Amino acid sequence: MTEVHAAVSEATPVATEVPVVASIFINGTWSPARAQRTFSVTDPSSGESIASVSDAGVEEIRSAIDAAHDALDAWGARTAYERSAILYRAHQLMLDRADELATLMTREQGKPLRAARTEVQYAADFLIWFAEEAKRIYGRTIPSARADQRFVVQHQPVGVVGAVTPWNYPISMITRKIAPALAAGCTVVLKPAEATPLCAVEVFRILEEAGVPPGVMNLVTTSDPRMVGEEFTSNEKVAKVTFTGSTAVGRKLAEGAGRSLKRISLELGGHAPFIVFSDADPVHAAKGAAAIKMLNTGQACIVPNRYFVHSSIVDEFCDVLTSRLGRMTVGHGLQDGVSVGPLINEAAVERMERHVADAVNHGAKVRLGGHRLTEGELAAGNFFAPTVLSGVTPDMLIYREETFGPIAPVIVFDDDDDVIAMANDTSYGLASYIYSRDISRAMRTAERLKFGMVGVNDINPTSAAAPFGGVGDSGLGREGAQEGLLEYLETRLLGISV
Repeated sequence: MTEVHAAVSEATPVATEVPVVASIFINGTWSPARAQRTFSVTDPSSGESIASVSDAGVEEIRSAIDAAHDALDAWGARTAYERSAILYRAHQLMLDRADELATLMTREQGKPLRAARTEVQYAADFLIWFAEEAKRIYGRTIPSARADQRFVVQHQPVGVVGAVTPWNYPISMITRKIAPALAAGCTVVLKPAEATPLCAVEVFRILEEAGVPPGVMNLVTTSDPRMVGEEFTSNEKVAKVTFTGSTAVGRKLAEGAGRSLKRISLELGGHAPFIVFSDADPVHAAKGAAAIKMLNTGQACIVPNRYFVHSSIVDEFCDVLTSRLGRMTVGHGLQDGVSVGPLINEAAVERMERHVADAVNHGAKVRLGGHRLTEGELAAGNFFAPTVLSGVTPDMLIYREETFGPIAPVIVFDDDDDVIAMANDTSYGLASYIYSRDISRAMRTAERLKFGMVGVNDINPTSAAAPFGGVGDSGLGREGAQEGLLEYLETRLLGISV
């Protein structure tokens, strides 16, 4: 079993007096919760509290919705160029503060500093992309069968948007929702993840400084997400709900939105297959597999959860994968050389342990890791060793459930039709990956995979300019690209008699 490296450094942050942050932003004003409640934000690498933030109740949620509703007409009446200019300024401010934002993200969410910097750039990409797209909300004319009639198609903002964002990408998932909403002329109420509210506060400070008017964007931090979901889906002033998170919660929000016929966008779980065909270069494929598996310590919905490798190259693939993962250094993200950070909480660690134990009990072999890391200062955090399991079969939990962590389960196949059937044997349909030197084989396979995104010899099929989203239990709608802007627009037809 290959040794997993653990970083030990004096650079780990030392606990200091915990600040209390007024993290509720309604109608252009920062304030504490009316009931003076707070909740703690902790560093997942150390378990230390790094701040306390305002814990809002339903009164704040309703006030935020009212403010967004009152600001809607004036914001929608602004020209596309005015809205675009504000997003351009926010883009530059975010780049100017990239280092500070990345450091905060590492403290609050855990990802290594280099990865946090990459996320800040990705978040800024959404701001500038939708700054540009705001000026491209085009209509069209349609010929009529009547000589005295003209048809004109226009696009208008949906209205007030209730947005809920996750902890795993605490800055980019905010801009991926807010930027198109603002570009379209919508107003927003955002509830960020309970684990990462500080990143949301800083994003809102940037948008405020960039010139977003009072009431157009509102932030409500709370430890009670259910209350927010119920208010978003039942309040008649909210026209659309957008959510990134678990499929279970997404279903509940969709049910609530359905009762009042609200627009809804859902970016939910994934169970991505990673198929390595016999003609692929096993070394190249394994290097890609290692890199994408440890993306955000495996805590990303597009991370592969099932590695299907042809029997003729599986040994070489596993050897390279194990070697690559075994050389990665685990530790606090602010330490030099760390490439794998902590899991978000104790429950996530327990899920890793449960999946490994079940796989081993059903005959899988642990080729690397397979355990919690408790050496030295790692004992205080939520660290789990990068793990490779071979001999994985369909009767194991890890074959069926989204792991959301640093475990790579390898499944052997021999037949192309069989592996496509196994890849599609899931209710999720977000991302999928193919490695093959044969472009015809790759194209035929991609067309048969029931997933919203397919990476062909590519582990990063994402961009602000590209549509992101899945099918089935992976959600509804798309984010990013022109499709992401259309999610915040209603279509209106003018029939004009001349």
